[in-house]
Parts: sequence; C-alpha cells; structure tokens
Amino acid sequence: MVEGTSVYDIEGQRVGKILNFMVNKHSGQVEYAVMSFGGFLGMGEDHYPLPWKKLKYVVARHGFVVDIDKDSLANAPKHDRGNEPVYDAAFGTMISSHYGVA
Repeated sequence: MVEGTSVYDIEGQRVGKILNFMVNKHSGQVEYAVMSFGGFLGMGEDHYPLPWKKLKYVVARHGFVVDIDKDSLANAPKHDRGNEPVYDAAFGTMISSHYGVA
C-alpha cells in the first residue's frame, strides 16, 4: 500500500506521509505522489505534490526517502485540502522544475 506510507528527508527526519498519487491516464505511469504534512486530524495540513522519480522506498525505514533539502521543501508548491491544482502539463513542468527533475 502506498497511501499512508511515511516520507523521510535525506537526514532521516519524517516530513510527512503519502496521501495519494497521480497516474498519467495515457501512459499508466505514476507521475506524482501527494505528500501531506502538518495539521491535526486532517485539519490545516498542506499537500505537496512530489515527482514520483524523487521518491525511493527504503525497506529498513518502511517508508520513502526524498533527496530534497528542507529549504527546497519549505518553498515547494503546495495546496490545502479542497484547493487541488489542475494536474496538467503546465503544472507538471512547474513541479519538475522546482525539484530539478527532467
């Protein structure tokens, strides 16, 4: 199961959990994982779309590790519950550019 899996930064600190993921309907490949962070009982949490290529599952951690530093994550595109962006090509380009993914 992917949803609910913890996400850790490169220093080993838990930064959130996978809320869901977005699949490209043409290729059938996962494009983004949406990580939730902050809040309490789902209230006030932010959602960060992360390129799937940035996530690496680490068995020993039972979670994903992202090679994203805290500054990059602090300035990352995010949204809150109910204000999801349109996941189109322009959005994909913006996310990929922020995280340096080709």
